Amino acid sequence: QVQPQQSGLGLVKPSLTLSLTCTVSGGFITTNVYFWSLIRQPPGKGREWMGAMSYSGNTYTYYNSSFKSRTSISRDTTKNQFTLQLSSVTPEDPAVYYCAKSHGSRWDDWSAYDYWGPGTQVTVSS
Repeated sequence: QVQPQQSGLGLVKPSLTLSLTCTVSGGFITTNVYFWSLIRQPPGKGREWMGAMSYSGNTYTYYNSSFKSRTSISRDTTKNQFTLQLSSVTPEDPAVYYCAKSHGSRWDDWSAYDYWGPGTQVTVSS
């Protein structure tokens, strides 16, 4: 059973960079039918798709333009993990952040995701 598990600091100071790593077990991030996404849910709000990575010979990344180029996704196949970096964090960025897997690019169709990590609560505070 494929299972993504995220890790990273739960407390980030304003203006700094949030880094979240998703480690996958039970499967490989280089399997070319999988899309690996980072999704967040701010308190009292709906889910937001932030970005994704897929692999088909080469690594492809996809980003939600609403984050205005603050996001970057990279991968480490030796560790079977991928990492999201969100730069210049603000008081608007506290949320529960999730890794999730899908088989397609319907980013905002939450039913399309078949595996979710347990979530990481992120707080922004000086």
